[in-house]
Parts: sequence; C-alpha cells; structure tokens
Amino acid sequence: MYLKKLRIDNNLLPKDIAKVLNIDEKTYLKYENEIEELPINYLPILANFYMTSVDYILGRTEIKHPYPID
Repeated sequence: MYLKKLRIDNNLLPKDIAKVLNIDEKTYLKYENEIEELPINYLPILANFYMTSVDYILGRTEIKHPYPID
C-alpha cells in the first residue's frame, strides 16, 4: 500500500489523515504500517482526499492519477 508515501508526498502527519478518517492516530498508523488491514470503507475517502485511485493506494498500479470518468 502507498498510504505512507501519499501522506509524506503531501507533507501531512499521521494525525492529519486520522482526522480525515475520524479515527485515532494510533489506529491509522496500524493501517499505514500494515499491522491491521485498512477497512474497505476508508478507501474511497482516501482516494478522494488524495485525488488518486483506490488501485494506487493499494499498490496495484503505479499510475497516481485517478482513472478518467466517461
């Protein structure tokens, strides 16, 4: 997953992303460090926040920009 990369690239702290997800910072860090699995319902929130695709967040593609909407 590219959670940490996205956060660092955007000059954000873990507490900033935890606030976006409305969760505790420690919980977010467990997701970022892949200690716990990121709940699927957080994926679209993060994709919208970072303006990227869910596939990029999951590391399934190197294409950072979201897919075009037809």
